[in-house]
Formats: sequence, C-alpha cells, structure tokens
Amino acid sequence: MNRTLLDECFRVKGRENFYLSIAEIQRDLDAFLAYYNLERSHQGYRLEGRTPAQALREALGIQQLPNLRFDLSEESLEPVQPDNEEIDSNQQTA
Repeated sequence: MNRTLLDECFRVKGRENFYLSIAEIQRDLDAFLAYYNLERSHQGYRLEGRTPAQALREALGIQQLPNLRFDLSEESLEPVQPDNEEIDSNQQTA
C-alpha cells in the first residue's frame, strides 16, 4: 500500500501542489483512498476486477456500507490540548 500511495497519489499530486499544511496532504490522501476503495477496480485473484467496497459488501451480504468518504477540516487536524484535571490525575498516578 505504501508504494501504491507513493506512485498513484503523492507523486502525481506532488507535481500539481506545493503542500503548505497537513490538511492539504490529508485532503489529497482522503480523496485517493475514496477512489482506491470505492471506484478503482483491483486485478488481484481475490477481487477479480471488483473494488474493495464491492468485495466487502458481498462478503458481508449487505447492500450498502457506511460512508467511507472522509471530510477532515483544518480545525480537526489541530492537536488537542488535554484538560488540566486530566494532567493532574495522570501525574498523581505516576
């Protein structure tokens, strides 16, 4: 998967974009993963031209999967600061 991400996503998008934030990289990664899992046919002997989402639906015997498209905004990628109470309780137990 690492090679696929490098060859099919970041080498292509890296020619088009100069990333200035993690959110921009995440946006392109999310778009590629949606394409990879929902639209791109796979030629392995187990998938036989199906997408991973189609194979998973068939294996589980269901008609529809939960939403596999991610929408992360810039705000959701900022580090979360723990509460002072949480820090105090962790220090007391250590």
